[in-house]
Amino acid sequence: MYKKIPQSSVTESAWTASRLHRLLLAVMEGVMAAELVGLVRSQNWMMVFVTVLLMGLMAAPVLFRGRLGVPIPSELHIFAALFIFATLFMGEVLNFYQRFWWWDLALHTSAGMLLGLLGFLFVYLVNENELVDVSMRTSFVALFAFFFSVALGTFWEIFEFAMDQLFGTTMQKPKWGDGTGLSDTMWDLIVDTLGAAVMAFGGWLYMRRARRERTDHWLRRYVERHPHLFKS
Repeated sequence: MYKKIPQSSVTESAWTASRLHRLLLAVMEGVMAAELVGLVRSQNWMMVFVTVLLMGLMAAPVLFRGRLGVPIPSELHIFAALFIFATLFMGEVLNFYQRFWWWDLALHTSAGMLLGLLGFLFVYLVNENELVDVSMRTSFVALFAFFFSVALGTFWEIFEFAMDQLFGTTMQKPKWGDGTGLSDTMWDLIVDTLGAAVMAFGGWLYMRRARRERTDHWLRRYVERHPHLFKS
């Protein structure tokens, strides 16, 4: 059995994460709201629609917290909201993809790490759930997180290709003299894979340390904050 983290530590950590969660979300929503005013004035209705959609998407887990079947950890929502903000708002609305050549590569690397974290978290919580009688090796959890991230990154590239072919968008952008978009796709997949590998290795080290020290830090705190998800 793992060492049980004192309830006072769990409560204090949850309060700190919640405060940081609300602060970061408020800042991002405020920035988007300010940009929305300019977009309305310039009558850029497509970007107005995208910005409003993003604002609603990022705020939904907080606004409808009580209606969600599974609580979303504050830490995970922060990562997801930051990624959406950087990718779709700063990348597409503020045109950072054109302003900075490295922006797309940096975000795809981050996406690989974030998706690897999601895969790791999913398998970890299944492993913790008393309704599922399994005990997985740390190497399996790490491999699952890695391939989960790479698979979703590949599906995203297929989505970009389909959008460009069907609707004439330019999601696969010309890069380094290659007007076909192939270099963009391949470098996106390469950095997706690198990000997934970093997260999988980090998760592997995390689980080895957790099992050796018999404690799980923030993942354990999440389990203890939502015990009803892991009881029969």
